[in-house]
Amino acid sequence: MKIIIAGAGEVGFHLAKLLSYESQDITLIDTDKESLSYADNHLDIKVLKGDATSISVLNDANVDTSDLVIGVTSSETTNLTLCLLAKQLGSKKTIARISNTEFVDNKELFKFGDLGVDELISPEELAATEIQLLLTQSAFNDTYQFEEGLLTMFGVFLPKGAPFVGKMVKEAANIFPEVHFMPIALQRMGTQYTVIPRGDTVFKEGDQVYFITSAGGVDELYKLTGVKKKDIKNVMILGGSKVGYKTARELCNKKFNVKLIEKNKEKAFDIVDELPNALVINGDGRNVELLEEESLDSMDAFVAVTGNSETNIMSCLVAKSKNIKKTIALVENMDYFQLSQSIGIDTLVNKKLLAANTIFRYIRKGEVLALTRLNNLNAEILEFEVKPTSLVNGELIKELDFPREAIIGGVIRNNKGIIALGDFKIASGDKVVVCCLPKAIGRIEKLFL
Repeated sequence: MKIIIAGAGEVGFHLAKLLSYESQDITLIDTDKESLSYADNHLDIKVLKGDATSISVLNDANVDTSDLVIGVTSSETTNLTLCLLAKQLGSKKTIARISNTEFVDNKELFKFGDLGVDELISPEELAATEIQLLLTQSAFNDTYQFEEGLLTMFGVFLPKGAPFVGKMVKEAANIFPEVHFMPIALQRMGTQYTVIPRGDTVFKEGDQVYFITSAGGVDELYKLTGVKKKDIKNVMILGGSKVGYKTARELCNKKFNVKLIEKNKEKAFDIVDELPNALVINGDGRNVELLEEESLDSMDAFVAVTGNSETNIMSCLVAKSKNIKKTIALVENMDYFQLSQSIGIDTLVNKKLLAANTIFRYIRKGEVLALTRLNNLNAEILEFEVKPTSLVNGELIKELDFPREAIIGGVIRNNKGIIALGDFKIASGDKVVVCCLPKAIGRIEKLFL
């Protein structure tokens, strides 16, 4: 695919890096010479200095032959204008990063597609949604929903003494005669290698394991993994950023008790007016005494979403020292993901990664409906829709020419999530969730074309 990315900031660079690994034809546009120079020296891509809304710059980037144009600059206006121009100049598909989440909430009303913007991406909206899901399924450290929860992915560390530990996958599955879950990936403690589990794979203490489960499988997973379901009711949020505000608003709507701390006095008063059901405190969340005065130890969850990653991490560590059940920190540096468990924070959330995951499904071949990358693991989960012409159509799962580096986690059929085993026959119209390592993606895509 020929892809043009406008914006060499954190989201644009990260996206370009992920795409360059797959030998896509990438052109990166930015007005900042230093950012482009860094990208040019570190990635196998083309760079172009200039204004992304300049028609001459877009022509230099050969926008008329592009398959996808992605606007991820820091300017919402630039991104929207770029997409409008690119579509008029011949680009097949456009994606704009926005900060105003009202656009996302009302995108059907405004019909942005008719204007030339095929998709709107709000990293802040994605981060807030991720945090809400993590608090709802609080015992797990990574989650993702397919088709509004018909199938759900959970990530969890296996604690000492968990019923899973020491058992093979096929043994663990036999504990419950009605199987409602499927292990799709795991990483051994202290390693960086991703394993796609098979029946004879043995679960070990400290494994980070990812499961796909249907609606009825969550309770089974709690029992089998040995993790305890944590009732989250009282939540303290540090930072009245867009992510903090949206998270607080949605949690208040779901009847959580929310206490939000914001250092900026004016912003704090604005949030008070807009969120009457939340308790808003004007103060510096880095002040441990303030946190203690505000009854930090009585909170069930602590969410740090200030604009400073280090502040978020350190405040979460303070919260963890008070035995808070769930800590979540918003971070910008991808390298911090390797540290989350070793330093004691339950979950790190990264807007760049969430935005890249969402954009990635537009690059994949086949009818990819959703895609997510697993935190810390070198694996992707893709949701395909089976077409009449797909090679998997009408085939039993056990008879598919499926690569060893991939596994089917579940199937959605007739609005129902199914954990499909070897004797399940795939049919046209099914939505199939697949977990695979990068080297197997090409083969998997061909099966669903």
